[in-house]
Amino acid sequence: MASITIALAGNPNSGKTTLFNRLTGARQRVGNYPGVTVEWKEGVRARDGLDLHFVDLPGTYSLTAFSEEELVARDYLLSGRPDLVVDVVDASNLERNLYLTTELMELGLPLVVVLNMSDVAESKGLRIDREELSRRLGAPVVAAVGSRGTGVDDLLETVVEMHGRNGTGPPGRVDFGPRIEPRLAELVSYFGDLDDAPPERQRRWFALKLIERDEKVVAQFAETPVSGAGAAAASDLDLDGPDTSDIVVSRQRYAYIEGLCRRAVTGRATPGGDTTDRIDRVAMHPIWGVPIFLALMFGVFHLTFTLGAPLMGLMEHAVGFLATSVAAIWPPGTESPLASLLVDGIIGGVGGVLVFLPNIVLLFLAISLLEGTGYMARAAFVMDRFMNRVGLHGKSFIPLLIGFGCTVPAIMATRTLETRRDRLITMLVLPLMSCGARLPIYALIIPAFFPQRWQGPVLWIVYVTGIVLALAAARLLQASLFRGEATPFLMELPPYRVPTVGSLLAQMGHRAWLYVRKAGTVILGISIILWALTSYPTPPADWTPPDSVAPAVATDVADREAATAMAYSVAGRVGRTLEPILEPMGFDWRIGTALIGAFAAKEVFVAQMGIVFAVGEADEDSEALRAQLAASYPPLVGLSILLFALIATPCMATVAVTRQESGSWRWAALQFWGLTLLAWVISTLVYQVGSLLGWG
Repeated sequence: MASITIALAGNPNSGKTTLFNRLTGARQRVGNYPGVTVEWKEGVRARDGLDLHFVDLPGTYSLTAFSEEELVARDYLLSGRPDLVVDVVDASNLERNLYLTTELMELGLPLVVVLNMSDVAESKGLRIDREELSRRLGAPVVAAVGSRGTGVDDLLETVVEMHGRNGTGPPGRVDFGPRIEPRLAELVSYFGDLDDAPPERQRRWFALKLIERDEKVVAQFAETPVSGAGAAAASDLDLDGPDTSDIVVSRQRYAYIEGLCRRAVTGRATPGGDTTDRIDRVAMHPIWGVPIFLALMFGVFHLTFTLGAPLMGLMEHAVGFLATSVAAIWPPGTESPLASLLVDGIIGGVGGVLVFLPNIVLLFLAISLLEGTGYMARAAFVMDRFMNRVGLHGKSFIPLLIGFGCTVPAIMATRTLETRRDRLITMLVLPLMSCGARLPIYALIIPAFFPQRWQGPVLWIVYVTGIVLALAAARLLQASLFRGEATPFLMELPPYRVPTVGSLLAQMGHRAWLYVRKAGTVILGISIILWALTSYPTPPADWTPPDSVAPAVATDVADREAATAMAYSVAGRVGRTLEPILEPMGFDWRIGTALIGAFAAKEVFVAQMGIVFAVGEADEDSEALRAQLAASYPPLVGLSILLFALIATPCMATVAVTRQESGSWRWAALQFWGLTLLAWVISTLVYQVGSLLGWG
């Protein structure tokens, strides 16, 4: 079956992705563009004996790229891979959206323009003459309402017709007038002499970008004669009038668009007084805006984890039932390495991550709802002033808030941020927001070392410390690694809409699947490695641990054997090897060994401490384990443990998802080792200063 590739381009909030979902349904695959973390979606639709491959490009306002998303969209269009471009424009904001259309026309690719959200335009009193617009653009124009599926068949029919007659020829183009056109023609002629010249149909576009001083294009042709000619043409335009060359080109584009709309659009949009304006008067009020936003976020957060708690309980029971069923395959009392691998390594490791899936599903459903209604842009606007002072984007507040529940979905939520710089800064500091997995550690340590009246204040201090450190680290990253990488902050406030159930479920399902896929790949591998480290080698029957590593006296033989095995394992030996590094914080090999196990999941720290102290199946409420800790360490060590658990060693799921979302192990390693070093420094300072003051 013959196939054609269609690129869907358009401004952010033009409804492009909703239309894409209508076009492709469930036949989609999702990934990242090669070498970057920008997400792409590709879907297939069969029509009249053709396989139509649709590629949903990142939203962009123009082909002058500022952000990574805009650069990806531009590079894809310039690569020559698409056979046809579908430009999705918001019919209710035609003049603004047509700016990208005028640039797409210069690429020389067959073009179809979709007037999406035509119903909104009509409700505003606008009437668009599609035939007149099509004649002047030199491209078919289709009306659509993507949220309802209206116009999808017309679009598919138009695409098939254009393929049948090999397109309609190149679309029209903007006449830039006597000041620019002669210079354009001269620049286009220079390309013919280049060994690595762009395709002939794209040369006019490249010539325009040279006149606009586009940094990427100027660098691409830096060592060629066309570069000097382009610089000369741009300088001539600078001297001709008060505006620089790029502004001159932009003015001509807008003049062309104004002429289009004057001839093809009748009626006037009714300004103010609509539903969006009335809601925004309250939602974006200078006084009430922030409290409303915080209340909404609290509601989302509370409902997510309230509704998710029973579902998490079911997941925990399911994982426990699976583990019990697998263990029952072997006779009671039988020690089988395979059983241990399956139950403790694979089911315990991956299952411990999957139990958070209900929370992730609900959380991303809430985020998708906020995005779909248009409130997310308002949230960024409301919070941006404060967040910008600490080096974060306004939208970073959402992932930071989610981080109090679980860092993994919080890092995945950074996809709502437009630029790579903002995403990286946010995901690097996110582990400092104390996640729910740390609560079992706090619940064990605080009652063991602090009297009742201090337990609440100590927990509050731990949480506040994490927030302060996260904001300080973000400011430091902005001033060092990400200095000078800030992109222009463009804020568009789309009208409020009612999102479709299909689009919400599609976004929620996609993000949940990414989490499940990660649990079944990277996290599975790390779980097996950690199981091996804590299980092997097994001690000989006659091995007696030295006094320095001997487990505490236990009445239960099985508990003592488990503690001895842990001391003999690779993890136990690593813990003893690291003891000189741990001692400045007041830690010994037992705490170090438990921290190694906690890399699988923070809450595993409690179970590992139970093993090394030979108190059996310990949890955060174990009085026996608390008594052992209180007898073995002073309260200052307890505080040091709390700080180290707060700051250091993100769990394996966090490391894995940071690698996934950042696109590089380099950023995951920086997060892991940077936070671990910070934790060591702070815990050491607290312990050493406290010891000098006699608090130990």
